[in-house]
Amino acid sequence: MPQRPSKPCSAPGCHALVRGQRYCEKHVGMADQHKRQHDRRRDSSAKRGYGYKWQKARERFLQSHPLCVKCHAKGVVKAATDVDHIVPHRGDRKLFWDESNWQALCHSHHSEKTASEDSGFGNGTRAYRGAGQSF
Repeated sequence: MPQRPSKPCSAPGCHALVRGQRYCEKHVGMADQHKRQHDRRRDSSAKRGYGYKWQKARERFLQSHPLCVKCHAKGVVKAATDVDHIVPHRGDRKLFWDESNWQALCHSHHSEKTASEDSGFGNGTRAYRGAGQSF
């Protein structure tokens, strides 16, 4: 079976070749470091609107919509774990609370959708811009 081609380490200025991972052995801790830096810059979930009121609404929604809509469309029965905003709210409180804009997804489908909308996890290109707004 052919092997995946090698590519350069993702660390700035490092030209070491890696296969099947982003960083070489010397820079393997950089992924964790980038995630920690992103998390420090990001507002808390409560400040982004996902506090107690959201948790209760989410719980109620998942009880009445227990299956992932994406899996169901493929004929697969899988429990929903996440409530997704179909159209990203980007801080719009009315859109945030509009239940017709919610869908039940399994975690993998929610992660996939989030990554495609944000051009990858934690890169900040289309990150939530409503910092400090309370819902």
